[in-house]
Amino acid sequence: MIRDDEIIRRIRKGDARQFESLFRSSYVSLVKYANTFVKDHDTAEEIVQDLFFRLWQDREKLKIESSLNGYLFRAVHNRCLHTIAHNRVVSRYAREMEADEHGVSESPTDILNYKELQAKIARILERLPERCGKIFCMNRFEGLKYHEIAERLSLSVKTVEANMGKALKEFRKELERQ
Repeated sequence: MIRDDEIIRRIRKGDARQFESLFRSSYVSLVKYANTFVKDHDTAEEIVQDLFFRLWQDREKLKIESSLNGYLFRAVHNRCLHTIAHNRVVSRYAREMEADEHGVSESPTDILNYKELQAKIARILERLPERCGKIFCMNRFEGLKYHEIAERLSLSVKTVEANMGKALKEFRKELERQ
């Protein structure tokens, strides 16, 4: 059996077979673990898939001081907590929007901030390749899961993941400039 440091070294050098082996051996248990937090199998799969996508994307910078298994489970744990927090923000925003529709007025500052945010989102979406922007909108605005988008657009789930990663990277880059 190969030691963790050897697996990490091989992945860092771009060994796709080693990476695939790690993915196959860890995927099911990581999804089950994520599902204990997020209580949604599709979301749990997205979290784990995104983790592996980023792991491969940033493989040259990969530095794992603990065990590889411990690192993966901790990364999934952190991503689950981030997803839960994000979902709370989305729910709070939805409640606020619903309250606004029922006569609660917004301040001029709120309206201006909202319009500025909408304009920024539109600018970022314009810069993205067409398919990438479409996939982002289908996921974030229509609430479709990666596999649903893949089916609708006749793409692989991996292609959807890659395009979402690209879109999210652009949004992060733009929002960090503030």
